[in-house]
This record gives sequence, structure tokens and C-alpha cells, in this order.
Amino acid sequence: MTRHFRHKHLLLSAAVAFAVATAAAWAGGSKEATTAMASGAAGGKISILETGSTLLYPLFNLWVPDYTGSHQNVQITTQGTGSGTGIAMASNGTAQIGASDAYMSEALLTKHPGVLNIPLAISAQQINYNIPGLNSQQLKLSGPVLAGIYGGKITYWDDSAIASLNPGVSLPHNAIIPVHRTDGSGDTFIFTQYLSAASSDWQSSVGAGVSVSWPPVQGGIGAEGNPGMVQALQQNANSIAYVGISWLDQTNKAGLGEAQIENKDGSFLLPTADTINAAAQAGFASTPTDERISLIFEPGANSYPIINYEYALVAKSQPSAAMADALKSFLAWALDPNGGESATYLARVHFQPLPASIIKLSQAQIDQIGS
Repeated sequence: MTRHFRHKHLLLSAAVAFAVATAAAWAGGSKEATTAMASGAAGGKISILETGSTLLYPLFNLWVPDYTGSHQNVQITTQGTGSGTGIAMASNGTAQIGASDAYMSEALLTKHPGVLNIPLAISAQQINYNIPGLNSQQLKLSGPVLAGIYGGKITYWDDSAIASLNPGVSLPHNAIIPVHRTDGSGDTFIFTQYLSAASSDWQSSVGAGVSVSWPPVQGGIGAEGNPGMVQALQQNANSIAYVGISWLDQTNKAGLGEAQIENKDGSFLLPTADTINAAAQAGFASTPTDERISLIFEPGANSYPIINYEYALVAKSQPSAAMADALKSFLAWALDPNGGESATYLARVHFQPLPASIIKLSQAQIDQIGS
């Protein structure tokens, strides 16, 4: 049985729209194609559309120029539209690769049984804030406190629940501005999984999913994509948001604070290579053959509590052998420790590589792709 959270909000929101993210060039020059490519061949090339996760988006923008430079028969268009759109477009066949931080729910797989959920790397999520004068403090926050903030029960930064975790820190009596994603989002999926795992109240009242019914919070705001979350933090003093770790360089450049988050063992940690890998090690052995699994709140004193597999969602059955072969070749390269899985790419977005055991499972799924 696949180990994952089953909540009433796991289905995609019907309001998820297809829109290309307006993210600016990432890390000094990543390229985003601005037009969607039709399935199949165009101008003698196989045209592949990748769309979805804005957490995976920076990595694809590192991969694609190098891969297509040596595979000139393939054109890959990348779009950062949110995991919800990636899931939807991979499911209905309008995108060849749906990038997602979230695996597909049982309900969606029942409706679209031919879609594979293929991990490509390991990522994590930061909790960032913008409190003037305190952004260098690395405040300590717990799951119940974050659930209280996003649930509207903790409304000021000097609330006793926050103060008790941060003795000696002079917290301001300023209203907290929680920022959440408005698009269907894998970041929302893993963040609300963490809140559900850490807070029974959140689990029973809101649950987890790529889209949830956020409790109404005075002053709370919504943003689209990870670029929108970073921008909202920059523009709103006393705000807090969940941001994918591939945007760490941008949050650092913006001078935003990053919180230490409480894990299952009661340790407060930042997402680092060591803490992400410690958590991942705890979940590898439980990964099923279809690789749909939550890696949230893994045990261990050094395990960062909000990590996940980053997925490529791909249909088993492709319209042509040429398309199937092109997808299999690109995805196998993405998993190759000497290719896309190398530190040359992953370290630049603060992702961690998959171990050989998980690469083997992912490759077995890739081998199922055909025409």
C-alpha cells in the first residue's frame, strides 16, 4: 500500500488555470520558451512540453539547454505554471512532462491510470519571513505554531507560542501576514502535509493538498508560484511564506529570514544537504515501486521535516515511438549521475541526488514508456 496522506483536499482544484509563470530569468540566465509546443515533431524535431512545478522549474532550465545542445533532434519547452497545472496537463495529454512536487492521489490515478510518477531528485521547502531587524535571527518555528499562524489563531509575532520557542529574541507586536499559494501547488501540498503531520487540529480542519480551503486570516495574502511568494515577502513587512529551496539564492539575495523548523524528534533545523539527506535516508526503504510516497516528518534528530521527491509525470502510452524514445532518453539522462543528476546541476538549485536504489525504481518506470 502506498504510504501517503489521504485528505479530502487531495484532488486538484477545478480553478487551476493554464498560465505560463512570469518568473524572471533565474540565476543569471536560464531560458524559458514562451510558446507552447504541440505534441510530436516540428521542423524535423521532436517537441516536448514540460510544465508545472516552479520548484523544479529552475532545474529544468539548467538541464534543457545542455541536453538539447547535444541532442539537437529534440526541442524542450519549459514552463513554470505550478504543480497543479503540471498534474492536470500530464493527465490530459496536453504536456509530455508534468513537473510536480506532489505525487498524484489515488483518485486522480483511478481517473488517469496511465500516468507514471517518476522521482528525479530530492528537494526541500524553506519557511521564510520578513521581520525588519530580525531577518538574520533564524527564528525557531514549529508545526503547531505554523498551523496557528495559517489558521488565524496566532496573529502577532510576539505571541507567547512564538516567544516561548525564541527566548531572548525581542519579537515585535506586529500583525503576521501569512502568504499562501493561489495556484495549484506542490509546495502547498508538502507544506500542508507537514502541518497535518504536526497538528491534528490542522489535519482535521483543513488537511493537505495541492489546493486547500485556506482559513480566512486578517491580512493574509495569496501569491502565484515561488517567484510570487518571494516577491510578496519582499513587499510586505512582517510576512511569512513557504518557498521551495530552489529559490534559496533569491531569498538570500532579498535579505529574507529563514526559520529553523521543528522536526519529529523535537530538533529545530534548517534545510541543508545533511539534514535533507538524513530525512531522505529514513524514507528510501519505504518507497514503493510506483514511488508515490510522502517524505514529510521523517524521524531522526538531524532530519529536516519538509522534504520530498520531485516528480516528472509522464504518460506510459505516447502517440509515437519517436516521442516515447525522446522522453525515455531525456529522463534517463536526468537520472544519470554523470548527467542531470550530477552536482553540476543539483547543487545550483540546492537539490540532493537520488540514491542508486531509487534511481533503479525510477528507471524501471521510464522503461514502461512506449507507443
